[in-house]
Amino acid sequence: MGEIVLVRHAAATGQEATAPLTIDGQHQARALDHFLRQFRIDRVICSPFRRAVESIDPFCRRAGLRVETDPRLVERVLSVRNLTDWREHLRRSFDELDYCLEGGESSRTAQERGMSVVREALVSTRRCALVTHGNLLALILKWADATVGFELWSRLSNPDVFVLHTDGHGARGFSRVWDQDQGDSA
Repeated sequence: MGEIVLVRHAAATGQEATAPLTIDGQHQARALDHFLRQFRIDRVICSPFRRAVESIDPFCRRAGLRVETDPRLVERVLSVRNLTDWREHLRRSFDELDYCLEGGESSRTAQERGMSVVREALVSTRRCALVTHGNLLALILKWADATVGFELWSRLSNPDVFVLHTDGHGARGFSRVWDQDQGDSA
């Protein structure tokens, strides 16, 4: 059975690509370092956004791993416009995978982009962790379980960790392994 560790970044100061982690996010990144040791990860593929790289950097430094950045793991753009009702649009995009707003990316397109990285990681002989963002992570989980939607996305924590399971017959599933309280004590 193939497994991929999926990691959502720690708390950040904003949504822009250059947003750094908050002080709490830095503590969460150190908690992630300790938590991820149990998975014997030997390859990390990460969104190039600063908050994602800073979230996994303590783990990679301690493990002697290089952070491989991949632009396919950046967050999904819902719309280029500022929407006051963006949550309703996001909810709709989980229900209608081809729903797409002006300048945005449909859930299906984002999911396929994220899954292309997952598929490549699964054929690797190395145990991989993929570090990404909440919306894209939820869409990857939706690939594994079609019932995943807005509700799961809304319950994600910063950080969060899931293990995605696959087998040679295409059966798949996932397990949430992160307890959001563990990041609070770090």
